[in-house]
Amino acid sequence: MKRCCLTLLCLLALPPALAHGGHAGNITDDMPDAEKIRFCERVRDHALQALYNRDRGSPMKLYEEDGSPGPRIVNHIIRRIYEEPQISSPKKAEAFGRATCNEMMGSQRQD
Repeated sequence: MKRCCLTLLCLLALPPALAHGGHAGNITDDMPDAEKIRFCERVRDHALQALYNRDRGSPMKLYEEDGSPGPRIVNHIIRRIYEEPQISSPKKAEAFGRATCNEMMGSQRQD
């Protein structure tokens, strides 16, 4: 399970790192909305895993933040899912994860 989560995190962190010339940086306005939306759709997997872990009583598993937006956004979503009992179903976790990511990334899509 840890290997799967680490692989997903690497996949999430790789495109933004490559888009910024190999260095971690802030998200700029030149990142197309389509790319932001795809990224946020992948973040929902982390939201579902956090809900599953919370419901099993597992401790919160956060990612090491390296300055890139991927781990920062995922960690924010994981913390909120653990803190908010009203996020009680996979559908609510997916919607929350996608909406929060879209908001933090500044994409124009409304879910």
